Amino acid sequence: MKDFAGRIAVITGGGTGMGRELARLLVAEGCNVAMCDVSAANMAETKRLCEAARLPQGLRITTHVADVSDEAQMQRFRDEVADQQATDKIHLLFNNAGIGGGGSLFTSTREQWERTFNICWGGVYLGTRIFLPMLVNADAGHIVNTSSVNGFWASLGPTVPHTAYSAAKFAVKGFTEAMITDLRLNAPHIKCSVVMPGHIGTSIMSNSRRVQKGVETDALDQNEIEQMRGRLVAGGVDVSQLSDDVIQQMVAERARVFLEEAPMTAAAAAKVILDGVKAERWRILVGHDAELLDGWVRGAPEAAYDPEFHARFATEAGWKLG
Repeated sequence: MKDFAGRIAVITGGGTGMGRELARLLVAEGCNVAMCDVSAANMAETKRLCEAARLPQGLRITTHVADVSDEAQMQRFRDEVADQQATDKIHLLFNNAGIGGGGSLFTSTREQWERTFNICWGGVYLGTRIFLPMLVNADAGHIVNTSSVNGFWASLGPTVPHTAYSAAKFAVKGFTEAMITDLRLNAPHIKCSVVMPGHIGTSIMSNSRRVQKGVETDALDQNEIEQMRGRLVAGGVDVSQLSDDVIQQMVAERARVFLEEAPMTAAAAAKVILDGVKAERWRILVGHDAELLDGWVRGAPEAAYDPEFHARFATEAGWKLG
C-alpha cells in the first residue's frame, strides 16, 4: 500500500500523541479517518487540526468515544465506522491506544494492573478481532500494532517496577509476529506491522493517570505522593526535606520533560510509522534510542536488567528520565 489516498483508516487513541499525528498525516494524504478515544474533547481537537488543512472534497473524518478494553464499546465503534464512513471495509487499522500504570504486583492494585494490561494488550486484540472482517473485505489491508521498546526490554530502570505495561507490550509484539503467518495463510492481501517506539514526546504520563484514576486533574492524592517518595528513596534520594508540594512539582516537571524534551516528536514518529507501512516492514523501530537499545539488548541479553546496563544506555541514548 504505497498510497493512502481514498483509503479508510481506523485509529485507536486518536485524541493525542502519535494517534493524533497519524490522523493528521493520513488526512493530508487524502485518507479517510475514523478515530476512537475515551476523550471526546481531545478527539475534537485532533479533528480541528486535521480540518485546518485544505481537505480533498468528500474526505471523511469521524470521531467515536470508545474504551478499547471494552468489547461492547469496540463493537459499537465498528458499527459506527461502517455507518458514518458508509463502508463495509477498511484498509488500515492502527491499534495505537495505550496507557501506563500498574507497574508492580506488590504496590499497585489489581485494578490498576489490569486496566493497563487490558488497554495496551486487550485493545490490540479486540481491535484486530473486531475489525478483521472489514479488512478482509478490502482489496488490501494493513494492521499496525503499537508495542514499545518495552516490548523487548521490560524496564524503566532498576528502581521502577514496570510489569503491566511491559507484559502487554511483549504480548503485542508476539501477537503481531504470529499474525504474519496467520495472515499469509488466510488473508494474504493483509499485512501487519509491530511498532516499537523509544522515548517519544507524548502526554502518556498525564493521560495514563487520568484514565487510571478517572479524574481530570493532574494533582496527586496522598497515596500517590507517598508512592513517589518511596520511588525517590529507592533511587537514593533524601526525601526528608521534600514537602508534598515539592513532590507534586517534581512529578509535573517529569511529565513536562517527557513531553517537551523527548528526542523525537510524535509527529516525527508518525512519519516513521507510515513510511514503514508503505515499505511493508513488519518491524518498525521508532527513534535512534529504539534502534540503539534493540542492538544492546540483542548483544547482551543476560545483562539487560543490570543497573549498570541502564545507566550506560541512558547516557549513550541521552535519556533524561530514569
